[in-house]
Amino acid sequence: MQKTYEENPGMRLLKKGQKGVIHAVFSRLGLIVVLLALQIFALFGVFQWFEELLPHIFGGTILFTVMMVLWLLNSELDPTAKITWLIVIMLLPVFGAILYWYTQSDIGHRAVKARLSHLAEQTKECIPQSEEVLEALAEENPGAASLARYIRRSGCYPVFDRTDVTYFPTGREKWEEMLRQLEAAEHFIFLEYFIVDEGLMWGKILEILAKKVVEGVEVCVMYDGTCEFTTLPHDYPKRLRKLGIQCKMFAPVTPFVSTHYNYRDHRKILVIDGHTAFTGGVNLADEYINEIEKYGHWKDVAVMLNGEAVKSFTLLFLQMWGIDEKEPEFSRFLAYPAFPKEDAKGFVLPYGDCPLDEDMVGERVYMDILNRAQRYVHIMSPYLILDGEMEAAIRFAAERGVEVHLILPGIPDKTAPYALAKTHYASLLKSGVRIFEYTPGFVHAKVFVSDDREAVVGTINLDYRSLYHHFECAAYLYGTDCIPEIEADFLATREKCREVTDGALKQEKWTFRVMGFVLKTVAPLM
Repeated sequence: MQKTYEENPGMRLLKKGQKGVIHAVFSRLGLIVVLLALQIFALFGVFQWFEELLPHIFGGTILFTVMMVLWLLNSELDPTAKITWLIVIMLLPVFGAILYWYTQSDIGHRAVKARLSHLAEQTKECIPQSEEVLEALAEENPGAASLARYIRRSGCYPVFDRTDVTYFPTGREKWEEMLRQLEAAEHFIFLEYFIVDEGLMWGKILEILAKKVVEGVEVCVMYDGTCEFTTLPHDYPKRLRKLGIQCKMFAPVTPFVSTHYNYRDHRKILVIDGHTAFTGGVNLADEYINEIEKYGHWKDVAVMLNGEAVKSFTLLFLQMWGIDEKEPEFSRFLAYPAFPKEDAKGFVLPYGDCPLDEDMVGERVYMDILNRAQRYVHIMSPYLILDGEMEAAIRFAAERGVEVHLILPGIPDKTAPYALAKTHYASLLKSGVRIFEYTPGFVHAKVFVSDDREAVVGTINLDYRSLYHHFECAAYLYGTDCIPEIEADFLATREKCREVTDGALKQEKWTFRVMGFVLKTVAPLM
């Protein structure tokens, strides 16, 4: 009989992660936190020293502030970010200017940016676009084909046909199918997730991964370095390697203040043998399958792809995995057959969004759907922290008669983002947008569905973190069989929500409203 996660001696070396205050304080993470705090204290000391000199150079400060304001007004920042930086610099000229230079200089990510640019250039023709497929999409919907051309210019993201898409309305359903697909792996397994946490979900997956390694399957696991703060010990990759699993942390925690912390790998990707892929909002932790309760019932969704489009998720993983590889392998893994599904309907376009380039792919895909919608756009998102352009697109769609409905959490996971979301409610309601809050708990799904014909399911939230600062991914779907299921799930979820009204907004605690108004001035920095 196969041993369980708890009984397997090979698995026990992975348990436990960093648990408890004492362990955290005296761990590597505790040392890093202390060093970071000392650096921040030293920086503020320098700023205070400058502040003491300001009365002596008041005239110079005014001139400097005017120059910075003119510089910001003529910069390429989005208007909302400009307002934030104008406030910061006008209130604290020296500190604000140094902070602005620091965040814009990209300290900590220049090498990564250069490496990713090189990999993108190296792989831009790895997966050729079938002109026949693009023309077929253009015949069905010229607007969707134009969107596909835009996404293609930002990276190697072709649009595919012959791909089955399965929609999972809960994290548990996705997990159960993941286990079945992992058991069937024969050649390689790639996992890239924002959060990995010990428990039933990850434990069952890990059992299969360890078994597959023994069978000769190549297994690669990558997770974001923020896991070291809360869920996993720093040496977890080393522990996995003892089981034969290749493992990397993206942007691990370091003891130096850096913009390194601003860009996180928020993607969720599983690829099996080049023919099956998963993406969506579901991380590898027990709250995502409602095995444990956090913030009430956890509503999340995912999709599974089978067929040609899986190649794009294989490439997305390999690009991130290859950042620190001298000669990363692409062709070997992309050569595995994808087993096209000849009877699959519609078109599938997997894509990524990189915070280190100038393409705001995630936001522009959402805006394009809003601008082309004729009947409805239905949205699920855990956060609502919008820049001016995104808010204008949502409002304009509603004002021209499109049914725009938003489902947001009824029980938030963080107070500050929830307060910020509320600051958008009044203007959206005024334009005719209907807002619903999920009464049973927390919505973590990232879904756009429109007009019974197109949808996006992926990792991209409606907030600055996802739209500007994180590595993200998603699957754009047009005319696939699962789109009615996505819409049906939205409608079923909406039935469990309370609708937000003007009257309800007026009953909010004044302290909560004030928090939102104040935080809105620094929303782009959060």
